[in-house]
Amino acid sequence: MLTAAIYIPAAFAEIGGCFCFWAWMRLGRSPLVLVPGCLSLVVFAWLLTFSPADNAGRAYAIYGGVYIVASLVWSWLVEGLPPDRWDILGAAICLAGAGLILLAPRAHP
Repeated sequence: MLTAAIYIPAAFAEIGGCFCFWAWMRLGRSPLVLVPGCLSLVVFAWLLTFSPADNAGRAYAIYGGVYIVASLVWSWLVEGLPPDRWDILGAAICLAGAGLILLAPRAHP
């Protein structure tokens, strides 16, 4: 549960921050959108430091599966493009992989 409480808001913080850059560069929005975008990216990075993973690489790998699902939710809710069955299948596979990385039994040195 703690993992979801970290990774889900981190994903939306990253997507929101990156979307601000997208809006500026691709949608012609004011450069002022970069201010909340940068702040959102700082929040994203800060949140990932609370990951229960034993190292940064695993934290980012686990996060990757959550990010993919969150990106599809963003696309649907913010940009109006619902995921198709291939999006859902691909996201499920990625989320399963992230879960495997998170929950795999490991011998710690």
